[in-house]
Amino acid sequence: MSWFRRSIFGRLILRRIALGMLTLLLVSIVVFAATQILPGDAARAVLGRSATPERLALLRQQLHLDRPMVTQYGIWLADTLTGDLGLSLVNNRPVADQVAPRVANSFMLLLLVGIVGIPPSILLGILAAVNRGRRTDTAISVVALAVAAAPEFVIAIGLIVLLSTVVFHWFPPVSMIPPGTSIFARPKILILPVLTLVIVCFPYIFRMMRTSMIEVLDSDYMEMAKLKGLSAARLVFLHALPNAIAPTIQVIALTFAYLAGGVVLVEYVFGFPGIGQGMVNAVMTRDVPTIQFIVVLLAAFYIAVNILADVLAVVVTPRLRARSWQRP
Repeated sequence: MSWFRRSIFGRLILRRIALGMLTLLLVSIVVFAATQILPGDAARAVLGRSATPERLALLRQQLHLDRPMVTQYGIWLADTLTGDLGLSLVNNRPVADQVAPRVANSFMLLLLVGIVGIPPSILLGILAAVNRGRRTDTAISVVALAVAAAPEFVIAIGLIVLLSTVVFHWFPPVSMIPPGTSIFARPKILILPVLTLVIVCFPYIFRMMRTSMIEVLDSDYMEMAKLKGLSAARLVFLHALPNAIAPTIQVIALTFAYLAGGVVLVEYVFGFPGIGQGMVNAVMTRDVPTIQFIVVLLAAFYIAVNILADVLAVVVTPRLRARSWQRP
Protein backbone atom coordinates (compact mmCIF):
# COMPACT_ATOMS: atom_id res chain seq x y z
CA MET A 1 0.00 0.00 0.00
CA SER A 2 2.87 2.37 0.80
CA TRP A 3 4.40 1.61 -2.63
CA PHE A 4 1.04 2.45 -4.22
CA ARG A 5 0.94 5.82 -2.46
CA ARG A 6 4.52 6.57 -3.54
CA SER A 7 3.90 5.74 -7.21
CA ILE A 8 2.77 8.43 -9.62
CA PHE A 9 -0.36 6.42 -10.43
CA GLY A 10 -1.31 6.05 -6.76
CA ARG A 11 -0.71 9.71 -6.04
CA LEU A 12 -2.80 10.64 -9.07
CA ILE A 13 -5.76 8.61 -7.83
CA LEU A 14 -5.50 9.87 -4.25
CA ARG A 15 -5.19 13.47 -5.43
CA ARG A 16 -8.19 13.17 -7.75
CA ILE A 17 -10.31 11.58 -5.01
CA ALA A 18 -9.37 14.36 -2.58
CA LEU A 19 -10.20 17.05 -5.16
CA GLY A 20 -13.44 15.23 -5.97
CA MET A 21 -14.51 15.23 -2.32
CA LEU A 22 -13.69 18.93 -2.02
CA THR A 23 -15.64 19.67 -5.20
CA LEU A 24 -18.60 17.70 -3.90
CA LEU A 25 -18.54 19.67 -0.65
CA LEU A 26 -18.55 22.96 -2.56
CA VAL A 27 -21.39 21.72 -4.77
CA SER A 28 -23.42 20.79 -1.69
CA ILE A 29 -22.97 24.32 -0.31
CA VAL A 30 -24.05 25.92 -3.59
CA VAL A 31 -27.03 23.57 -3.99
CA PHE A 32 -28.22 24.13 -0.43
CA ALA A 33 -27.90 27.91 -0.73
CA ALA A 34 -29.67 27.91 -4.11
CA THR A 35 -32.64 25.93 -2.79
CA GLN A 36 -32.90 28.22 0.21
CA ILE A 37 -33.31 31.34 -1.93
CA LEU A 38 -35.96 29.85 -4.19
CA PRO A 39 -39.06 32.08 -4.24
CA GLY A 40 -41.95 31.06 -2.04
CA ASP A 41 -42.29 29.34 1.33
CA ALA A 42 -41.53 25.61 1.48
CA ALA A 43 -43.86 25.13 4.45
CA ARG A 44 -46.75 26.90 2.72
CA ALA A 45 -46.06 24.95 -0.48
CA VAL A 46 -46.52 21.73 1.49
CA LEU A 47 -49.58 22.72 3.55
CA GLY A 48 -51.31 24.90 0.98
CA ARG A 49 -52.81 28.35 1.21
CA SER A 50 -55.42 27.31 3.75
CA ALA A 51 -52.83 26.34 6.38
CA THR A 52 -53.12 28.03 9.75
CA PRO A 53 -50.21 30.02 11.22
CA GLU A 54 -49.83 27.39 13.95
CA ARG A 55 -49.41 24.55 11.45
CA LEU A 56 -46.99 26.63 9.39
CA ALA A 57 -44.89 27.40 12.47
CA LEU A 58 -44.87 23.73 13.50
CA LEU A 59 -43.76 22.55 10.04
CA ARG A 60 -41.06 25.23 9.84
CA GLN A 61 -39.74 23.97 13.16
CA GLN A 62 -39.78 20.35 11.94
CA LEU A 63 -37.92 21.34 8.78
CA HIS A 64 -35.48 23.54 10.76
CA LEU A 65 -36.55 26.54 8.67
CA ASP A 66 -36.63 28.70 11.79
CA ARG A 67 -32.88 28.31 12.29
CA PRO A 68 -29.98 30.22 10.65
CA MET A 69 -28.96 29.01 7.21
CA VAL A 70 -25.54 27.82 8.40
CA THR A 71 -27.17 25.68 11.08
CA GLN A 72 -29.66 24.31 8.55
CA TYR A 73 -26.78 23.34 6.24
CA GLY A 74 -24.90 21.61 9.04
CA ILE A 75 -27.97 19.58 10.01
CA TRP A 76 -28.69 18.68 6.36
CA LEU A 77 -25.06 17.68 5.66
CA ALA A 78 -24.85 15.54 8.79
CA ASP A 79 -28.13 13.80 7.96
CA THR A 80 -27.01 13.20 4.36
CA LEU A 81 -23.68 11.71 5.42
CA THR A 82 -25.49 9.31 7.76
CA GLY A 83 -27.93 8.24 5.02
CA ASP A 84 -30.92 10.20 6.34
CA LEU A 85 -32.10 12.06 3.23
CA GLY A 86 -35.30 13.30 4.82
CA LEU A 87 -38.89 13.16 3.66
CA SER A 88 -40.38 14.49 0.46
CA LEU A 89 -42.37 17.68 0.98
CA VAL A 90 -44.95 16.51 -1.54
CA ASN A 91 -46.02 13.06 -0.33
CA ASN A 92 -44.13 12.75 3.01
CA ARG A 93 -42.31 9.64 1.74
CA PRO A 94 -38.57 9.06 2.28
CA VAL A 95 -36.60 10.76 -0.48
CA ALA A 96 -34.34 7.74 -0.92
CA ASP A 97 -37.29 5.40 -1.50
CA GLN A 98 -38.84 7.48 -4.26
CA VAL A 99 -35.59 8.51 -5.97
CA ALA A 100 -33.88 5.08 -5.93
CA PRO A 101 -36.12 3.50 -8.65
CA ARG A 102 -35.57 6.52 -10.89
CA VAL A 103 -31.80 6.35 -10.36
CA ALA A 104 -31.85 2.65 -11.29
CA ASN A 105 -33.88 3.37 -14.44
CA SER A 106 -31.55 6.16 -15.58
CA PHE A 107 -28.48 4.05 -14.80
CA MET A 108 -29.79 1.18 -16.93
CA LEU A 109 -30.58 3.65 -19.70
CA LEU A 110 -27.04 5.03 -19.67
CA LEU A 111 -25.58 1.50 -19.45
CA LEU A 112 -27.50 0.43 -22.55
CA VAL A 113 -26.41 3.60 -24.35
CA GLY A 114 -22.79 2.78 -23.51
CA ILE A 115 -23.06 -0.83 -24.68
CA VAL A 116 -24.90 0.04 -27.90
CA GLY A 117 -23.35 3.40 -28.75
CA ILE A 118 -19.67 3.44 -27.79
CA PRO A 119 -18.26 0.52 -29.88
CA PRO A 120 -19.82 1.68 -33.21
CA SER A 121 -18.69 5.27 -32.59
CA ILE A 122 -15.11 4.14 -31.95
CA LEU A 123 -15.06 1.77 -34.93
CA LEU A 124 -16.49 4.42 -37.27
CA GLY A 125 -13.89 6.89 -35.99
CA ILE A 126 -11.14 4.39 -36.80
CA LEU A 127 -12.67 3.70 -40.21
CA ALA A 128 -12.84 7.42 -41.03
CA ALA A 129 -9.24 7.98 -39.88
CA VAL A 130 -7.91 5.11 -41.99
CA ASN A 131 -9.84 6.43 -45.01
CA ARG A 132 -9.35 10.13 -44.34
CA GLY A 133 -10.06 12.39 -47.27
CA ARG A 134 -12.01 9.68 -49.08
CA ARG A 135 -15.73 9.31 -49.61
CA THR A 136 -16.18 7.09 -46.55
CA ASP A 137 -14.58 9.64 -44.28
CA THR A 138 -16.52 12.52 -45.84
CA ALA A 139 -19.89 10.74 -45.61
CA ILE A 140 -19.50 9.73 -41.96
CA SER A 141 -18.14 13.15 -40.97
CA VAL A 142 -21.04 14.99 -42.63
CA VAL A 143 -23.58 12.77 -40.84
CA ALA A 144 -21.80 13.33 -37.51
CA LEU A 145 -21.76 17.10 -38.04
CA ALA A 146 -25.47 17.13 -38.89
CA VAL A 147 -26.33 15.08 -35.80
CA ALA A 148 -24.21 17.31 -33.57
CA ALA A 149 -26.15 20.35 -34.78
CA ALA A 150 -29.53 18.86 -33.85
CA PRO A 151 -30.80 19.27 -30.26
CA GLU A 152 -31.75 16.17 -28.29
CA PHE A 153 -35.47 16.85 -28.32
CA VAL A 154 -35.45 17.30 -32.10
CA ILE A 155 -33.84 13.87 -32.54
CA ALA A 156 -36.30 12.36 -30.07
CA ILE A 157 -39.34 13.84 -31.80
CA GLY A 158 -37.99 12.84 -35.20
CA LEU A 159 -37.62 9.22 -34.07
CA ILE A 160 -41.16 9.26 -32.66
CA VAL A 161 -42.51 10.54 -35.97
CA LEU A 162 -40.47 8.03 -37.97
CA LEU A 163 -40.76 4.87 -35.86
CA SER A 164 -43.86 5.32 -33.72
CA THR A 165 -46.59 7.51 -35.21
CA VAL A 166 -46.54 8.76 -38.80
CA VAL A 167 -44.29 6.51 -40.90
CA PHE A 168 -43.99 3.27 -38.92
CA HIS A 169 -45.68 1.99 -35.77
CA TRP A 170 -42.94 -0.26 -34.49
CA PHE A 171 -42.29 1.11 -30.98
CA PRO A 172 -44.36 2.88 -28.30
CA PRO A 173 -43.95 6.68 -28.46
CA VAL A 174 -43.88 7.01 -24.65
CA SER A 175 -42.05 5.00 -22.00
CA MET A 176 -44.56 5.22 -19.19
CA ILE A 177 -44.79 2.21 -16.85
CA PRO A 178 -46.93 1.58 -13.74
CA PRO A 179 -45.26 2.50 -10.41
CA GLY A 180 -43.15 -0.30 -9.01
CA THR A 181 -42.85 -2.04 -12.38
CA SER A 182 -39.43 -2.79 -13.84
CA ILE A 183 -38.58 -1.11 -17.13
CA PHE A 184 -37.58 -4.55 -18.44
CA ALA A 185 -41.19 -5.68 -18.09
CA ARG A 186 -41.75 -3.70 -21.32
CA PRO A 187 -38.35 -3.70 -23.05
CA LYS A 188 -39.74 -1.98 -26.15
CA ILE A 189 -40.09 1.29 -24.21
CA LEU A 190 -36.29 1.46 -23.97
CA ILE A 191 -35.57 1.37 -27.69
CA LEU A 192 -36.41 4.95 -28.65
CA PRO A 193 -34.77 6.64 -25.60
CA VAL A 194 -31.64 4.52 -26.03
CA LEU A 195 -31.52 5.17 -29.78
CA THR A 196 -31.94 8.90 -29.20
CA LEU A 197 -29.06 9.08 -26.71
CA VAL A 198 -26.85 6.87 -28.91
CA ILE A 199 -27.35 9.31 -31.78
CA VAL A 200 -26.64 12.25 -29.47
CA CYS A 201 -23.38 10.70 -28.20
CA PHE A 202 -22.12 9.49 -31.58
CA PRO A 203 -20.65 12.67 -33.13
CA TYR A 204 -18.49 13.62 -30.14
CA ILE A 205 -16.97 10.17 -29.62
CA PHE A 206 -16.55 9.65 -33.36
CA ARG A 207 -14.81 12.97 -34.00
CA MET A 208 -12.38 12.59 -31.11
CA MET A 209 -11.54 9.01 -32.11
CA ARG A 210 -10.98 10.10 -35.71
CA THR A 211 -8.75 13.03 -34.72
CA SER A 212 -6.69 10.98 -32.26
CA MET A 213 -6.22 8.13 -34.73
CA ILE A 214 -5.08 10.48 -37.50
CA GLU A 215 -2.52 12.05 -35.16
CA VAL A 216 -1.17 8.66 -34.10
CA LEU A 217 -1.13 7.26 -37.64
CA ASP A 218 1.03 10.23 -38.72
CA SER A 219 3.57 9.68 -35.94
CA ASP A 220 7.14 8.55 -36.55
CA TYR A 221 6.86 5.22 -34.72
CA MET A 222 3.86 4.25 -36.88
CA GLU A 223 5.94 4.95 -39.98
CA MET A 224 8.62 2.68 -38.55
CA ALA A 225 6.03 -0.04 -37.88
CA LYS A 226 4.86 0.20 -41.51
CA LEU A 227 8.43 -0.20 -42.75
CA LYS A 228 8.70 -3.41 -40.71
CA GLY A 229 5.90 -4.86 -42.88
CA LEU A 230 3.21 -5.22 -40.21
CA SER A 231 -0.32 -5.84 -41.46
CA ALA A 232 -2.83 -2.98 -41.56
CA ALA A 233 -5.04 -4.56 -38.89
CA ARG A 234 -2.06 -5.03 -36.55
CA LEU A 235 -0.93 -1.47 -37.12
CA VAL A 236 -4.37 -0.01 -36.37
CA PHE A 237 -5.60 -2.15 -33.48
CA LEU A 238 -2.40 -3.16 -31.68
CA HIS A 239 -0.20 -0.09 -32.18
CA ALA A 240 -2.34 2.95 -33.06
CA LEU A 241 -5.53 2.31 -31.06
CA PRO A 242 -3.95 1.92 -27.57
CA ASN A 243 -2.16 5.25 -28.00
CA ALA A 244 -5.17 7.07 -29.49
CA ILE A 245 -7.89 5.86 -27.13
CA ALA A 246 -6.98 8.04 -24.09
CA PRO A 247 -8.52 11.33 -25.39
CA THR A 248 -11.58 9.38 -26.53
CA ILE A 249 -12.05 7.94 -23.04
CA GLN A 250 -12.07 11.48 -21.68
CA VAL A 251 -14.71 12.51 -24.20
CA ILE A 252 -16.81 9.45 -23.37
CA ALA A 253 -16.65 10.36 -19.69
CA LEU A 254 -17.67 13.96 -20.35
CA THR A 255 -20.46 12.82 -22.65
CA PHE A 256 -21.93 10.44 -20.09
CA ALA A 257 -21.55 13.00 -17.32
CA TYR A 258 -23.49 15.42 -19.51
CA LEU A 259 -26.13 12.81 -20.30
CA ALA A 260 -26.69 12.09 -16.60
CA GLY A 261 -27.92 15.65 -16.14
CA GLY A 262 -28.87 16.57 -19.69
CA VAL A 263 -31.12 13.56 -20.22
CA VAL A 264 -33.97 15.60 -18.73
CA LEU A 265 -35.39 16.62 -22.12
CA VAL A 266 -35.21 13.10 -23.52
CA GLU A 267 -36.90 11.61 -20.47
CA TYR A 268 -39.55 14.33 -20.61
CA VAL A 269 -40.30 13.73 -24.30
CA PHE A 270 -40.67 9.97 -23.84
CA GLY A 271 -42.19 10.11 -20.35
CA PHE A 272 -39.35 7.89 -19.14
CA PRO A 273 -39.43 7.38 -15.33
CA GLY A 274 -35.83 8.39 -14.74
CA ILE A 275 -33.96 10.82 -12.56
CA GLY A 276 -34.32 13.63 -15.08
CA GLN A 277 -38.10 13.50 -14.99
CA GLY A 278 -37.94 13.22 -11.21
CA MET A 279 -35.85 16.39 -11.09
CA VAL A 280 -38.39 18.27 -13.21
CA ASN A 281 -41.26 17.13 -10.99
CA ALA A 282 -39.35 18.12 -7.83
CA VAL A 283 -38.63 21.61 -9.16
CA MET A 284 -42.25 22.13 -10.23
CA THR A 285 -43.55 21.11 -6.78
CA ARG A 286 -40.69 22.82 -4.88
CA ASP A 287 -39.73 19.56 -3.21
CA VAL A 288 -36.49 20.91 -1.73
CA PRO A 289 -35.08 17.70 -0.14
CA THR A 290 -35.55 15.80 -3.41
CA ILE A 291 -33.94 18.59 -5.45
CA GLN A 292 -30.94 18.73 -3.12
CA PHE A 293 -30.37 14.98 -3.20
CA ILE A 294 -30.71 14.61 -6.97
CA VAL A 295 -28.35 17.51 -7.75
CA VAL A 296 -25.69 16.29 -5.29
CA LEU A 297 -26.07 12.76 -6.67
CA LEU A 298 -25.55 14.01 -10.23
CA ALA A 299 -22.47 15.95 -9.09
CA ALA A 300 -21.09 12.83 -7.41
CA PHE A 301 -21.69 10.83 -10.59
CA TYR A 302 -19.92 13.49 -12.66
CA ILE A 303 -16.88 13.44 -10.35
CA ALA A 304 -16.76 9.63 -10.22
CA VAL A 305 -16.95 9.31 -14.01
CA ASN A 306 -14.10 11.77 -14.50
CA ILE A 307 -11.89 9.99 -11.96
CA LEU A 308 -12.63 6.67 -13.65
CA ALA A 309 -11.81 8.17 -17.05
CA ASP A 310 -8.43 9.42 -15.80
CA VAL A 311 -7.60 5.99 -14.41
CA LEU A 312 -8.66 4.17 -17.57
CA ALA A 313 -6.73 6.59 -19.77
CA VAL A 314 -3.55 5.74 -17.88
CA VAL A 315 -4.23 1.99 -17.81
CA VAL A 316 -4.96 1.58 -21.54
CA THR A 317 -2.17 3.84 -22.84
CA PRO A 318 1.18 1.99 -22.86
CA ARG A 319 3.34 5.11 -22.57
CA LEU A 320 1.34 6.57 -19.68
CA ARG A 321 1.05 3.17 -17.96
CA ALA A 322 4.80 2.60 -17.96
CA ARG A 323 5.49 6.07 -16.67
CA SER A 324 2.75 6.17 -14.00
CA TRP A 325 3.92 3.09 -12.07
CA GLN A 326 7.35 4.58 -11.50
CA ARG A 327 8.22 6.37 -8.32
CA PRO A 328 8.63 10.13 -8.67
